[in-house]
Amino acid sequence: MENGEKIMTGEESFRVITEMINRTKVNISNSSFHFLFWGWLIVACSLAEFILWKFTGVSSPWYVWFLVIPGVFVSMIYGFRAGKRVSFQTYADNIYVWTWMAFLIAAAVLFIISSGRMQFVAPLILTLAAIPTFLSGFIIKFRPLIFGGITFWIFALIARFAGNEISALTVPLAMFTGYLLPGYMLKRKVDHEKI
Repeated sequence: MENGEKIMTGEESFRVITEMINRTKVNISNSSFHFLFWGWLIVACSLAEFILWKFTGVSSPWYVWFLVIPGVFVSMIYGFRAGKRVSFQTYADNIYVWTWMAFLIAAAVLFIISSGRMQFVAPLILTLAAIPTFLSGFIIKFRPLIFGGITFWIFALIARFAGNEISALTVPLAMFTGYLLPGYMLKRKVDHEKI
């Protein structure tokens, strides 16, 4: 052993190991906000679209979906501010963030290329949303999100094959099982761990 090296005590070794483990964990404390915010926003937009389509003479009820544009900014501002409060970001944090950024970009491209056929977008968006939800469950080790992603795929199939009225209601149901239920469970878990 060289003269310049210091032998660590058991306590110091334990502290270093604990710090390394903590650096690989994902900071999930702000994740519930995004699931709850987007869950409620998408439920509101999808139900508003359904009501406008079913009970009014509005020719393009899908225009309510333009509300997601300010939602993107709210979500990004919240995420940016929450990220500044975190002392360090782990590799898993970065994977988590970029998984959702990839979804955002893919969803925007999908809306642009589907602009003339908006009635067919729901199954595609649900299929797409399943991927980051499913992966997020694995990244933060939270099974309800894994199951939430799976329910998105199931509701995407229902939306594609169940007919117009049932298809229109699959999005709010998917949001309940894929975002809202896991979001509230995640919030409860984080709040419980703070005690």
